[in-house]
Amino acid sequence: MAEKTRYSDAELEEFRGIIMEKLALAQRDYDMLKACLTGEDGNDTDDTSPTYKVLEEGANTLSKEETTRLAQRQLKFIQGLQAALVRIENKTYGICRETGKLIPAERLRAVPHATLSIEAKNSANKK
Repeated sequence: MAEKTRYSDAELEEFRGIIMEKLALAQRDYDMLKACLTGEDGNDTDDTSPTYKVLEEGANTLSKEETTRLAQRQLKFIQGLQAALVRIENKTYGICRETGKLIPAERLRAVPHATLSIEAKNSANKK
């Protein structure tokens, strides 16, 4: 029997559902992080006395830096999911960009934005 070269339309729809679900959650988390950075969450030091503001400035700076890193990482994840949706539209979703073989469905269910099979990822990590 010939090896499968792409996922069927039904399988692609299953993956689309998984991606849309993860995309909604990721967007919600990103919006929360963004609100935290812009001060829209109402959790700032405006209501504390000036004595505590000096002590909290250093912690706030570290906290904002960490939140910025998390927001950047979340945005990268969202972009990866959106790119996966484009690959579904092009019917190239699930094809390893290194080997050209199908990425196992189990991997795609766990990491729906994956573009490399486990073998290709492991060989890339060894280099």
